Amino acid sequence: MTNRHDPLASVEFIAFRELHHPRYLSYARVWFRESGLAASVVEEAFAAMAASWAEILGSPNPTAAAWRILRATVSSRFDPARVPTQRITAADEDLAILHYVVGLATPEIADTVGTDTANVASQLRHALRDVADW
Repeated sequence: MTNRHDPLASVEFIAFRELHHPRYLSYARVWFRESGLAASVVEEAFAAMAASWAEILGSPNPTAAAWRILRATVSSRFDPARVPTQRITAADEDLAILHYVVGLATPEIADTVGTDTANVASQLRHALRDVADW
């Protein structure tokens, strides 16, 4: 018997985790080359999501709320001194990583970060243009 108050046992959380875990792990591996560290960061993010699962589900866009938790967890564990300064925004950088490195199509990215496909396509165009201007 599952505990309905335990987010880790909820059908919604389990389904969400199964859908997003591979994408989140691929994203984290871009930032943390050590696969064990990337997996640990993703697990930490999912633990944070579980702790606030009711609030996430109650938000206007649960997928976006969960993405913010993943991004915040990655940012808190990553040393920015390891990469050169860039001219693109962190949000554009995330989309570029998900598209060009992880290999997700724009609809999959929109689903992963909780936005619409047109917004993803537009941001990818802007990011690509900004990088080309370097």
